[in-house]
Amino acid sequence: FLSGVWAGHNCTFGQHLHCLVVNVTDHTNGNASSLTMGQDRGKYDFYIGLGLAISSSIFIGGSFILKKKGLLRLARKGSMRAGQGGHAYLKEWLWWAGLLSMGAGEAANFAAYAFAPATLVTPLGALSVLVSAVLSSYFLTERLNLHGKLGCLLSILGSTTMVIHAPQEEEISSLEHMTKKLVDPGFFVFATLVIIVALIFIFVVGPRHGQTNILVYITICSVIGALSVSCVKGLGIAIKEAIAGKNVVKNPLAWILLLGLVACVSTQINYLNKALDIFNTSLVTPIYYVFFTTSVLTCSAILFKEWGHMGTDDVIGTLSGFLTIIVGIFLLHAFKDVSVSLATLAVSMRKEERAFPAANGMGSHSTYELLHNESTEDIEDREMGLPFDSVSRRNGAMTSSLDH
Repeated sequence: FLSGVWAGHNCTFGQHLHCLVVNVTDHTNGNASSLTMGQDRGKYDFYIGLGLAISSSIFIGGSFILKKKGLLRLARKGSMRAGQGGHAYLKEWLWWAGLLSMGAGEAANFAAYAFAPATLVTPLGALSVLVSAVLSSYFLTERLNLHGKLGCLLSILGSTTMVIHAPQEEEISSLEHMTKKLVDPGFFVFATLVIIVALIFIFVVGPRHGQTNILVYITICSVIGALSVSCVKGLGIAIKEAIAGKNVVKNPLAWILLLGLVACVSTQINYLNKALDIFNTSLVTPIYYVFFTTSVLTCSAILFKEWGHMGTDDVIGTLSGFLTIIVGIFLLHAFKDVSVSLATLAVSMRKEERAFPAANGMGSHSTYELLHNESTEDIEDREMGLPFDSVSRRNGAMTSSLDH
């Protein structure tokens, strides 16, 4: 806006005129510059949060390898193993290095929520599984089969897609703003439903079906996890304000968020351990990731309104990246005990090509001789459609029917 003041002056044009003394102070420039600075700060916070989320996955994924290496060293020394009640691992420096790496990863993940949207930070937690799988194939000589490699590739592609399309501006900037978000009717209804569902599963469904249905305990962990992430987000903002010099200790919201986080995390740990104790880890891990991340994305959309400023292409990109990560995690876990590689696939394809003309009576004399000289076991495997590297062949075992 331009502000001016009328004043009487003798102009140099030989006439006595009233000249306008103009104050050319453009207030819009100040607003535009402050808006630009806010956008730049939002981008910096986004990249800081992204870096913290990725480093968290690296630290957490590496911690499993360090702990495993330490436990294997103790086993070679003849010490009582942890599974048998031994505590010799407390004297192993590799185990302590893994514990410190886990702590650093969790701290980085906690800090990431203070800078980046939960829509970005939570799905990137899948990278810790990828890092652990890749490092174990190099340092623990655990074989990563073809499905695992495809799963790692899909997880990387899905994570990259989510990073590209994730919201890059933070919606919550202070505890006062967080308070307004928490009392929003939409989030209040969501939180009430989450608590009701959790209580029903804990006191009604859990005692009846928790030992037989894998979804019961995982559902409890997942819905409570949405609230725990909200508490982490609020505490991260409180820490940022404390670093900036604001007195957040006297703010009751900070203590409410801290107590809520302790309650939620304790519940999650309890029921996740129950699920892992009863069911196969290769099933619990991918299902829990899907349920937990879906709950967090829903909570973020309701509480932080992160999806409100995203275009249609970004929403589709974020959901596509999330689904890609789900497929990758499923391949990485569900088929980790299946021995499949490019070499076995190539051999199986060659055997099928050789079997095809013989099955139709069109094979040449050389092909007939080749098939005739093969063992009865190979022929029967082909007829029954068994894979080339079946369990019976790897173990050198033959069934009684093949002996006749």
